Amino acid sequence: MSNNTGTLWDALTHPGRSTLHCWVGDRWDQNPTTWAGVAADAERMTAGLRRLGVRPGTRVATVLTNGPHAVRGLLGVWLAGGAIASLPVPARGMDAHEYTRQLRTICDQLRPEVFLVEERMYALLDEDLRTALRARTWESLAGSGTVDPSPPGQDDPAFIQYSSGSTSAPKGCVLTTAAIHAQLAMITTMLDGRPGAETTVSWLPLSHDMGIFGTLLTPWINDWTLYLSTPERFTFAPRTWFGDMSEFRASMTAGTNTALHLGSRLGRSTRMANGLDVRACIIGAERVETRTLTQVLDSLGPYGFRPESLMPAYGLAEATLAVTATPVHEPPRHLVVDSIALADGELVELDPAQPSATAVVAAGTPCAGVEVLGVPSDRLGEITVRSPALAAGYFADPHRTADRFTGDTVRTGDLGFVRDGYLYPVGRVDDVISVSGRKVYAREIEHAVDAIADVRRGCTTLISGSTESGTNGRELTLFIEVKRALDDYRPLAEHVASVAMAKAAVALDECVFLTRNSLPKTPSGKIQRHRCRQMLDAGRFTPLATVRLG
Repeated sequence: MSNNTGTLWDALTHPGRSTLHCWVGDRWDQNPTTWAGVAADAERMTAGLRRLGVRPGTRVATVLTNGPHAVRGLLGVWLAGGAIASLPVPARGMDAHEYTRQLRTICDQLRPEVFLVEERMYALLDEDLRTALRARTWESLAGSGTVDPSPPGQDDPAFIQYSSGSTSAPKGCVLTTAAIHAQLAMITTMLDGRPGAETTVSWLPLSHDMGIFGTLLTPWINDWTLYLSTPERFTFAPRTWFGDMSEFRASMTAGTNTALHLGSRLGRSTRMANGLDVRACIIGAERVETRTLTQVLDSLGPYGFRPESLMPAYGLAEATLAVTATPVHEPPRHLVVDSIALADGELVELDPAQPSATAVVAAGTPCAGVEVLGVPSDRLGEITVRSPALAAGYFADPHRTADRFTGDTVRTGDLGFVRDGYLYPVGRVDDVISVSGRKVYAREIEHAVDAIADVRRGCTTLISGSTESGTNGRELTLFIEVKRALDDYRPLAEHVASVAMAKAAVALDECVFLTRNSLPKTPSGKIQRHRCRQMLDAGRFTPLATVRLG
């Protein structure tokens, strides 16, 4: 890491000569700025921040969008002494009223000095919310003057990362300066990058930990060139991801399994004039699938993409970001196991040709200074992590902090196993449901159904609900987004049911078929299972069809 003998603030304000390029509107910024220039612009925001009350010990709430003013504002708040509280962006399926209520609830607890957003988002806030949160724009602070820097100390809170809420209401992970600095050192070591000599392309939202720490701050402190696109552009045109990688000869990038599946689906007319020379493509935030890795190599291999460029990794906001990663220059590895046994939490290796076979991809070995604890090698277990980048707990939530954090470790709520020093994450503890006295891992069923031709990949979720009939008073409903409308959904429902039985020995009670983009998802693409239950109970789904089984 550049300036790794100094402080985090030394690293962020060093005279970097590489450039930041931001996607603004419908094109790349015509005036890219060196990192030294970005830092200077941030310093020139601090007087305006101080006039708004930002000083040591205060908190600034924001929804971090991928614009140049937000990037500068991040450092500006720190130099003025404040801690950044990064609030979640709206989840898919969340209306304006629900999102406004979420922001108010978080800020009532957080009590920020001010709420800062880019102008384009400020216009979307209603007047009452602007007043209640003391909302201002980053743009209004540009060039407002400087004050003497007084950034948070090593053990002071510097960043509060609010989760996207995939399994529960958003909670704020409190990260100290020391934790962030340790994490950036880990990622730098993990990537084995050359100071000043790498180019990163990213569209990941800065509101997500992979975006803010993995693809913004890591290039910044290492003086790497960064092309920062937007999640909106990726959603509209996924092929732009690797198109940008080719155009700018980028060596580093990161994304989710689902995004990689979408971004690597190149058409016959696709051309990449410069080819691809990718040293590291980090894949995280959700379970990595072998069929995605195969698709990437089949699609991008002719342009120079190599197996060892793929870097499955595992991390969580409670550890700032990264916990394990596949070593650089090493292709991913996987283990083929019996899906029925895996659904029961057991590991039985199997021939890939067997009908119940499923592949689990390794997320690599622990990052420098990190320990993965309590994970067995013969069955699924909850992953516990010890790391120098661990959060100090959840903001103003001592009960949940005590439940998850013990001393210098955190219980992740994720399930996995370890083989030969490699962590194989499988899913969430919350994805385990009770069926006829068995503990069944729901995601394994969803994973199998995702492979059916008429089902949208990554768009199924299994819900267990109370009923007067059914197994042990519980009924299993599988929600499925389909690729196209069908005249008759029963054949597909029966096929889905047979897959669930073959892969996990589970009998479904009902299939609910939905149009695309119906299931609520986080910005990183995780289905919010807890909101599915709420939406089901509230009658907010409008199914194409509901098919009873059995």
